[in-house]
Amino acid sequence: MILYPTIELLKGRPVSLRRGRLEEPQIWNVDPLETALGFAEAGASWMQITDFDAMFGEDQNVELIGDIIRKVGIPVQISGGFRTEDRIRKYLDLGAGRIVMGTVATRHPGWVRKMAKYFPDTIVLSVDVWKGQVMVDGWREACAIDPATLIDEFSETPLAAVKITDIDNDIDATDASLGVISGLAEHAYAPVIASGLVHKVDDIARMKFVPKIEGALVGRALVNGTVDLAEALAVAASSEAPTAEFI
Repeated sequence: MILYPTIELLKGRPVSLRRGRLEEPQIWNVDPLETALGFAEAGASWMQITDFDAMFGEDQNVELIGDIIRKVGIPVQISGGFRTEDRIRKYLDLGAGRIVMGTVATRHPGWVRKMAKYFPDTIVLSVDVWKGQVMVDGWREACAIDPATLIDEFSETPLAAVKITDIDNDIDATDASLGVISGLAEHAYAPVIASGLVHKVDDIARMKFVPKIEGALVGRALVNGTVDLAEALAVAASSEAPTAEFI
């Protein structure tokens, strides 16, 4: 399993969100570049940057993101605000490894399929789910298409991955969210990246043997210290399956 340590940016600052609430961000007093370099030093093979500002048409983080891409030394997956081919090319020219697309895939699926063919193994479909609905526009609105149907629409598209987030996930509801994501993963033809499930290292140990889930994002748990990245990477890389305890 590949872990994607994640930096989320809002108003140019690293944040984390509770159940996708952009109006209630938790702001972290950390340097984004130093944090990214720490990911690489710990042994991460990928990382993700989520640019919430770009979701609303604000490109204030381009220089920072470009600096991270140039200096971190590992591939970077970028999410947020990709609605034009020019913007995709702009970030690929900066050195981005992958581009994540969510809202635009619900409104212009044909165009996203076209971009995936232009840039094979580069486009990641993001499916953000809340109470069984696909959420768009920064998780503020529900759209009519259901999550499984959205994933099915891209069954013949050369996607790099499908990222699935259960926005309603709470720290005490990981098992339920894992069920939601693993069920939707059955519809995906590309590798599935689970988002929002890693609160502690044991979550990785449980998730890594779920069929079709080949990666996981981890963000807030790294900053608040409930997950040590080096330990988490070791668990993700281990081939040892969990064993049942018998009394």
